[in-house]
Amino acid sequence: MAAMDLNDFTWTREPAACMAHDGALEITTLPHTDLWQRTYYHFRNDNAPVFQACTGEKYFSFTVCTDFSQSHHRFDQCGIVVYLDSENWLKASVEYENERFQHLGSVVTNGGWSDWATTEIPADERQMWYRLSRRGDDFRIECSRDGVTFSQMRVCHLAAATGTVSFGVYACSPEDSSFTARFDRFDYGPCVWDAHDGQQPDEG
Repeated sequence: MAAMDLNDFTWTREPAACMAHDGALEITTLPHTDLWQRTYYHFRNDNAPVFQACTGEKYFSFTVCTDFSQSHHRFDQCGIVVYLDSENWLKASVEYENERFQHLGSVVTNGGWSDWATTEIPADERQMWYRLSRRGDDFRIECSRDGVTFSQMRVCHLAAATGTVSFGVYACSPEDSSFTARFDRFDYGPCVWDAHDGQQPDEG
């Protein structure tokens, strides 16, 4: 893995404020910003700031450390993202809930329909590492408390990820809130997600 140059990233919607220095990025969110499509809530939100790099490489891993010490309001969140367009993307984050717990989870959106897979973690956890790995149009999301030992959160498919993809980080505040998230240790390199060595693919 090698450190990434933040100059290779571009914004898809800019935040209220941002600052990049020494390989780190700070994003201050605007209120009422989010990424979600339809499922269960029956609304569509597509206005969160997204900071991404592009690659045509079909096999890679991307790692970043997130600090959300300032999150304080329900649904404040920050994490990693693969944002292809408004109806095809994935994200993983810690989402503030209350003074007792937060939601560590991921959302995958294919064709304009989102899902949400979560687990509760203590509210006093204020930092999380993520590692995103791509194998073609399939992805694995992992998380870590220390940046050394990673645990799998999810294996998923993005049907629209057939060529060049954009990947990076995001932060948002779906309700009437704002906070500053910090990201550092942006690393990119060969895919660390090994090819499957069990049952062979079906033919045809």
